[in-house]
Amino acid sequence: MKSRDGWRSVLPFLLIIALAASVYAGGVSVGSKFPDLSKMQLEGGVPSMKGKVVLVDFWASWCGPCRQSFPQLDALYQKYHSRGFEVVGVSVDEKAADMKAFLAGNKVSFPTTRDAGQKLVGAVGPQTMPTSVLVDQNGNVVLVETGFRGKSTIQALDAAIQKLLKK
Repeated sequence: MKSRDGWRSVLPFLLIIALAASVYAGGVSVGSKFPDLSKMQLEGGVPSMKGKVVLVDFWASWCGPCRQSFPQLDALYQKYHSRGFEVVGVSVDEKAADMKAFLAGNKVSFPTTRDAGQKLVGAVGPQTMPTSVLVDQNGNVVLVETGFRGKSTIQALDAAIQKLLKK
């Protein structure tokens, strides 16, 4: 009985710490507005998001699943780009050379940029690499995919993109 009472006194404290950590980490969730990419001081150009469905993919050169996801994200980009769909790859690498080396071996047709100052990362709060955030034509987050699980991730993204482009 005594150990159970001990947890009861600590639990409110742990909840406060968890809430504070989530606020500090920043982050987006389904239904929230996605930050304006043009104000994030990203290295490299980014397409306009206005009126488009946009997939913002956070990745890193050291991330194995990112390497696996790139060709499949590029296929989605090729499939839907002419209908108003954009993909923006956002590298979280500290060194530009690491990003460039990754891209040399993993060529894609969608634009890529680097968040050198971690400003966008701080605003979005990706929990793992890769993290993909799908944004609708009004700038609202409609889907957040953490990690890459191959076919199931691509199927979820494809279905959500199709639905948004039909609106």
